[in-house]
Amino acid sequence: MAQLASHRSLHVLLVAVFALVAAARVAASDVLTLGRISDDPRNHYAQLKPLLDYVVPRMRDVGIRQGRILMARDARQMANYLRRGSVDWVTETPAMAVELRNLTGAQAMLLTERSGVSAYRSFFFVRRDSGIHSLEGLSGRSIAFEHVASTSAYLVPVIELLQNGLRLEPLTAIGDAPQGQAVGYLFSRSEANTAIWVAKGLVSAGVISSLGWDNPRTLPESVKSELQVIHETRAMPRGLELVRADLDRRVRERLRQLLLAAADDPDAADAMREFFGATRFLPLDDVHELQLERLRDGLVRVHREVE
Repeated sequence: MAQLASHRSLHVLLVAVFALVAAARVAASDVLTLGRISDDPRNHYAQLKPLLDYVVPRMRDVGIRQGRILMARDARQMANYLRRGSVDWVTETPAMAVELRNLTGAQAMLLTERSGVSAYRSFFFVRRDSGIHSLEGLSGRSIAFEHVASTSAYLVPVIELLQNGLRLEPLTAIGDAPQGQAVGYLFSRSEANTAIWVAKGLVSAGVISSLGWDNPRTLPESVKSELQVIHETRAMPRGLELVRADLDRRVRERLRQLLLAAADDPDAADAMREFFGATRFLPLDDVHELQLERLRDGLVRVHREVE
């Protein structure tokens, strides 16, 4: 009898545990979690929260009652969050968005227009007196990229160099030279630094986004006048909004509707401005999908040949 009672107690305990787990899952289903890969979580939190606070009260009809923000240190950690269902919606740069699609099957939901710009390019530039006039002229020279997570100032330029038959080699310090005909590269940590390094002749070339090239705060006219663009890449989306592959269809569609309409809602104006200067969210068309497909293929090659 004691043994039977023990089994019954264990059964009751297990039922209670399973009930608690089920309740937790139900409770979690009313939370919309917005994610971002970030090296500055505090600043990014302040940029993300207003838009999350805008959409959550407008999603009650699909069961959303709360909003949460979850940062990741890199694409692999964010991919893990997406696979586990810990993140529902991610706002990212094109390259990181493609990485997350590759790793998890996350769906690109919308294109993000920022400061009125929905697409941008990468500009390769040199000093006007460098004698370099094309990408081929970078063989045996040095180039400055921004950082490894930059779409426009690292990943897309590396893809472009590889597609033009150039080999890349990391350098350890300014003044180092690559071996043979390789293009030696360093990271400057900012587009402004890249421009200064090139202007001062510390590196032979640099890469900057078309937005940075036209921004006098990043590139003052006094510096820009000493430089010239020798190559520009194809256009790419400014930013992307993704959702995890298994997100409830009703939640996904309601979120999409709200973001598409946000530019016309005065109540969303401040939240949009805080959200990395977003001005509109736009549907993706075939041209955008082709751009992302090219970026996907290029990233595979970067991982294989450079990283």
